Amino acid sequence: MSISVPFTKENLEECLKALAKEFKKRGRGTPAEIILVGGASVIINYGFRDMSYDIDAIYSLSSVMKEAINAVGDSYGLPNGWLNDDFKKTPSYTDKIIEYSQYYKTFSNVLTVRTVNSEYLVAMKLISGRQYKKDLSDIAGIVYEEQMAGKPLKYEMIDKAVVDLYGSWDRVSRYSRELLDKILECKDLEALFIELSQDEERAKQTLSQVARKYPNVVTEDNANDVIAMALKKKK
Repeated sequence: MSISVPFTKENLEECLKALAKEFKKRGRGTPAEIILVGGASVIINYGFRDMSYDIDAIYSLSSVMKEAINAVGDSYGLPNGWLNDDFKKTPSYTDKIIEYSQYYKTFSNVLTVRTVNSEYLVAMKLISGRQYKKDLSDIAGIVYEEQMAGKPLKYEMIDKAVVDLYGSWDRVSRYSRELLDKILECKDLEALFIELSQDEERAKQTLSQVARKYPNVVTEDNANDVIAMALKKKK
């Protein structure tokens, strides 16, 4: 779910603190766990993106948790479902994510927050592979920052992560595979990150133009193909 309010690491943490307090008040101290994925995991773990409009998570949607999420939304002027588990309906979801997630913080001694990072976040982005989102530039950003931190991601590590999460590479598109090869072989990842970000912005604008001209044609499944055809026509 995308919202109109951008989240940064700082205001996301503020909302998580508030969520923990609301949940503790309603749940009488019962512990809960949330796993942040996608853009939320990126802004928590890396610095190449300073905001995200998608706050997706994995959690048990108890009535108490839902009430707490909506109460925080009301307090901060956010829509209902600002923290949502719609991600479970996407191709990137697998219950293995829980196993390979990493501990981040515990808020108010009741809400444990975990995230996904490094090669496992790359694996998830490869599966998603949306040319009109930030999936592909995120991969370049993650690889770049891990390299700068002295923890370079090798193909073998990413291969293991893909297999750990999804069993095989069958769900990774040819485009995503080729892009990964380009990223891992690149000598100037900072420049490639900028290039991919610009490509994604053009793709987003193209998709928006097609959707306005042909309502109800574009879907999550055909979006990349629609972009490719539209860009080919422009050439």
